[in-house]
Amino acid sequence: MYSVTNPATGELVEEIPNATDEEVRAAIDRVHGGFAAWRARPIAERAAIVLRAAELFAERADELAAVMTLEMGKRINEGRGEVGVVVDIFRYYGEQGPQLLADEPIPIRSGEAVLTKEPIGALLGVMPWNFPAYQVARFVAPNLVLGNTILLKHASICPRSAAAIESVLRDAGVPSDAYVNVFASSRQVPWMLADPRLVGVSLTGSEQAGISVAAEAGRNLKRCVLELGGSDPLIVLDTADLDETVKVTATARMRNCGQSCNAPKRMIVLGELYDEFVDRLAKRVAEYYVPGDPADPSTTLPPLATIAAADEVAAQVETAIREGATLRAGGRRVPGPGAYLEATVLTDVTPEMAAYHEEIFGPVVLVFRAETEEEAIALANDTPFGLGASVFGTDRERAVRVARQIEAGMVYLNKSGGSEADLPFGGIKRSGIGRELGPLGIEEFMNKKPIRL
Repeated sequence: MYSVTNPATGELVEEIPNATDEEVRAAIDRVHGGFAAWRARPIAERAAIVLRAAELFAERADELAAVMTLEMGKRINEGRGEVGVVVDIFRYYGEQGPQLLADEPIPIRSGEAVLTKEPIGALLGVMPWNFPAYQVARFVAPNLVLGNTILLKHASICPRSAAAIESVLRDAGVPSDAYVNVFASSRQVPWMLADPRLVGVSLTGSEQAGISVAAEAGRNLKRCVLELGGSDPLIVLDTADLDETVKVTATARMRNCGQSCNAPKRMIVLGELYDEFVDRLAKRVAEYYVPGDPADPSTTLPPLATIAAADEVAAQVETAIREGATLRAGGRRVPGPGAYLEATVLTDVTPEMAAYHEEIFGPVVLVFRAETEEEAIALANDTPFGLGASVFGTDRERAVRVARQIEAGMVYLNKSGGSEADLPFGGIKRSGIGRELGPLGIEEFMNKKPIRL
């Protein structure tokens, strides 16, 4: 069942039945059948449609933001910001797509060859709830320009977002058999992946969901892109303005109520800064992040996406404290019907504790002390995840040296991991497979076919 439940109040707003197996098979048939005509459209036409989608997303930003606020509790201003990123992604691929898909000469020892770039067929997208529009955009925009067709299964708590996105794309001119939203259940995904009419899958979600989808994709020889969990480190080597660094890092962690795969979940601070950093961070978190209505632009801390999510994060915090971590701020579920949890700071987390190894998907910061640069790097790399990382420091050369030693798919200097349309995004280790966005994002489901002239 797909359902809309307001996480600020716990009120059930709407329920939508799952698609039947027959309806899912019909949807697969549509995107498979629409591939030949869509790929035959000139690249310039496909790019123009994607550019038109960018315009429509911009026009409907307030509407889409309000839907996200209702469905998963996103602060209304953050919802508008998310749609802004969506607009940028569609615009980037609409403008740069034709150039990215141009034939490239291949230097060979004798004669001539050219590398052509072609679509491969109908793809399945399995999308999460934490960024209902952005996650879809980074999969859909490049593949529509490339010429693939898409079947989209969104998260079960985001049916209105899913419908709104499909409406934008349809109004932009994407044919009804080139992009199809289907309210499929998780139970149906394995046999969907076994269907030969779907040739690839992109999933953004949990580690366990990624393992399941990767297993089915491998069993059926399907290409896959996986963007999974993260426990991103943020190293503070030094700073010329401690208050500003604390503000920037707290903002990065609390964005989207801490429900971001690439948020800095583990802050690693060099010894001479550690005590003051923790004191100021705890003060900032306790005083600035106040639970409130996510539809109110003045709210700084919205609810988590669901009651179950809030309970799970609260339990992780309680376990960490019981195992010996020190609570510096927050840590409690907020009384009332909503999915609220106080913004939380924990220190003294050690490798013997569950919190050291697992991802905490909520407004919780872990702060670690490192006495040396080498110790900070070792702490940063001591995780099964490898999505992103950040390094803060006044010496650029030193920061770059540290960044090169971090085991992650992407590293940012003096800023937290965000998202830019033209910058590749993705992780290593248990954080996923493949890259999205930028010039690499259009290549994952591409046939790079050399022609020997």
